[in-house]
Amino acid sequence: MSAKTKTEVSEKSAYKAALKAAQIQLTRLQNQIIRDGMKVLVVLEGRDASGKDGAIKRITRHLSPRETRVVALDPPSDRERRAWYFQRYVAHLPVAGEMALFNRSWYNRAGVERVMGFCTDEEYEEFLITAPMFENLLDHCGVKLIKYYLDVSKDEERQRLRARAEDPLSQWKKSDIDRVAIKRWDDYTAARDVMLARTHSLVSPWTIVKADDKRAVRVALIRDLVSRFEFEGKDCPPADPTIVAAYHDPAGLAH
Repeated sequence: MSAKTKTEVSEKSAYKAALKAAQIQLTRLQNQIIRDGMKVLVVLEGRDASGKDGAIKRITRHLSPRETRVVALDPPSDRERRAWYFQRYVAHLPVAGEMALFNRSWYNRAGVERVMGFCTDEEYEEFLITAPMFENLLDHCGVKLIKYYLDVSKDEERQRLRARAEDPLSQWKKSDIDRVAIKRWDDYTAARDVMLARTHSLVSPWTIVKADDKRAVRVALIRDLVSRFEFEGKDCPPADPTIVAAYHDPAGLAH
């Protein structure tokens, strides 16, 4: 076995051990969520191919499917387009004892809808004003909202989208939006920066996840999630601060 191969095997083994330990902490946290009747909502946003699916898969792998729900909504129907914008998301909010994970969320309006012209300027501005109000209401009603933005570099996104297009097992992930993601990089960057600046608050702050290293991200994200709660048997190292950190300004994000 070559030195490079030995290193790869060692790194993979360390990753698996760290991930398993973090997942054990998640199961203990879920027991506390169920016992205390907490309502936990985790929102994962980010660029295309930033690793949201993979992160959610590792978070939910060993959790109870009865008290854990993953929400990834289809584009709105004609009727939903005529409803209050947040209305279709409300039906999927967690009830007492549940954790819900949104794989993209109402922030579609501040991202893909803004960039691709799927909403008007007036609808976009209304969203930026009312999203913090909506999240304040969730907090007031006992929903613990945690918002992550997975940030990935341009080169990494390009490589992942290319790999996705060529992988026959990833065809379900492909979309027309993928084809223009890199071409509209600067537009998505501008939309991201406005979204974070306008919707970051003390009540519902954004947490930034530097997502180029998928394995490191999965472990760090789970560690950060469990660090936000107190529960029986808690014993987890902190998340790597070079990967997961509170949002401050857009200067440190991928441009």
